[in-house]
Amino acid sequence: MFQLTPPRQRQLNRFRKNRRSVLSLKLFSILFALCLFSEFLANERPLVVMFDGELRFPIVQLYTEKDYGGFFETEANYRDEYVQELIQAKGWMVMPIVPFSYDTIDEAPDGPAPSPPGKRHFLGTDDVGRDIVARLLYGFRITILFGLCLTFLSTIIGIAAGGVQGYFGGRVDLIFQRFIEIWSGLPILFLLIILSSLVQPNFWWLLGIMLLFKWMGLVGVVRAEFLKTRNFDYVKAARAMGISHFQIMHRHVLPNAMVAALTLLPFLLNAAIGTLTSLDFLGFGLPPGSPSLGELLSQGKNNLHAPWLGITAFLSIAVLLSLLMFIGEGIRDAFDPKKGEV
Repeated sequence: MFQLTPPRQRQLNRFRKNRRSVLSLKLFSILFALCLFSEFLANERPLVVMFDGELRFPIVQLYTEKDYGGFFETEANYRDEYVQELIQAKGWMVMPIVPFSYDTIDEAPDGPAPSPPGKRHFLGTDDVGRDIVARLLYGFRITILFGLCLTFLSTIIGIAAGGVQGYFGGRVDLIFQRFIEIWSGLPILFLLIILSSLVQPNFWWLLGIMLLFKWMGLVGVVRAEFLKTRNFDYVKAARAMGISHFQIMHRHVLPNAMVAALTLLPFLLNAAIGTLTSLDFLGFGLPPGSPSLGELLSQGKNNLHAPWLGITAFLSIAVLLSLLMFIGEGIRDAFDPKKGEV
C-alpha cells in the first residue's frame, strides 16, 4: 500500500485546509470529466437505438438511412423527421441532452442566427446556427487537453535544461543562459502569426511551435535549486563514491527542485490556455470551424447585438482560469515551508 512520507503528508494536509483550492480542484475535475465525454452529452447522433429488436449504438458506429428502411446509403440524419418516423415505427432511440454536435448547423432554428437562448438551444446559437453549449463543451476539452499537453512537455524539457545548467554550472551554465536570453527575446506571438499565414495550423502544429518557447518557464527555478543543492555534503559524497552524474541528478538533486517546479505547474497551464485562446481569438489558432474558447470570444466581438455570446465566452474563460489560479495558490501554499506545520 502506498504511503506518503511525513513531509508530503503535511503538505497534503496544508492543501486540504485551503477550502477554496480544494473546491476549485473539485469543480475543475468535474468540468474536465464532463468535457472528456462531450460526445455523450452533445451529439446529433443517438446514444442508443432499438430498431426491429436490435440494439444499435450510432454514437460509435455508422448506420445509413437504408439500414432503417430508407432509400439513401449515406449516413442517417437522425434530426430528419423522416428518419425519426422510420425508427419510431419499429423501435425507439435516446438522444443526448444536447442533440447537436459542435459543427451541427440547425436547419430549423427558433429565429435568425445568432438566435437567443431558448428551449431548443440553452445558450443560443452563433452566427451560423451552431449550438453554443455543444461548442462550449468541445472547446473546453480541446483547450484543457492542449494546455495539459503543452505544460507536461514543456515541464520535462524545462526541468532537464535547468537541471543541466545548475548541476554542471561554469561554461555550460553560461552558454545556456546566453542562449535562453536570445531565445526568450524573440516575439513569440508575431512568429506564430507569421507561421500561421504560411501553413494551415492544427492542434499538433500549434503544440510543437509553442513548445519551442514555453519550456523556458521552469528553467530559472530549477536551475537555482540545482545550483544550491549541488554543493551539499551528500551530493559531494555521492560524487566521491563514483556515482554517475545522471544518478546524482535524478535521485539526490531533482526531488528538491521538484517542489519549486510543482508550485508553478498550474500557472504554466493557465498561461498555455491563455495563449491558445488569444491565438484563436485573433484567427491564428486552430483551423476555422474548430470549437474553442477563443473562437467563441471572437463570435461575441463580431456580434455585439447578441450579448449572450460575449457573456458566455467571458464567463467560461474567467471561470476556467480562476479555478486554475486558485488551485495553483493552494499548491504553492502547501509546499511553502514558511506556512508552518499542521
